[in-house]
Amino acid sequence: MSIIPELPQNLGSKLFFQGRKFQFEVNKLRLPNGVEGEWECIRHPGGALAVPITPDGNLVLVRQYRFAVKGRLLEFPAGTIEKGENPLSTIQREIEEETGYKAHQWQNLTKFPLAPGYSDEYIYPFLAQNLEKLPHPPHQDDDEDIEVVLMSPEELEEIIYRGSQVDAKSVTAYFLARRFLKEN
Repeated sequence: MSIIPELPQNLGSKLFFQGRKFQFEVNKLRLPNGVEGEWECIRHPGGALAVPITPDGNLVLVRQYRFAVKGRLLEFPAGTIEKGENPLSTIQREIEEETGYKAHQWQNLTKFPLAPGYSDEYIYPFLAQNLEKLPHPPHQDDDEDIEVVLMSPEELEEIIYRGSQVDAKSVTAYFLARRFLKEN
């Protein structure tokens, strides 16, 4: 019989900031050993991400400016899950808005926590195949500055291993999708 370890007891939470997409709170906890302390947490509804691959084997990525790192990052298309929306609906909307492609075949890859040391956000990655280029340009939000980039899986891996500006969720999602890319 296995013994389940005791979890910390939450003694109270205080909301410090409520933004458009997340909130920041501080929680007072009592650990099983009796020690009390405060832990900060970003509460986020989660995000969905697509690893889109064209019929000729190219990956569809976006390069966009990210204020927090003061630079442009190479990423797979992704978006925040809106209230009442499921992850697949989120990414089906986002891939069209960000890249101008529509996928006709979707495969759920799993889910993973993005930064569990300070956030409860989960990312839901999907492999997006059987892509169709839409006749109209992507409809970007006013606060987005996005460039669509096509590259082979080998080119992306080279960029990742060089330590270039590719975000962690895209690296993780790529390696989750890679076994399916090799099968096709």
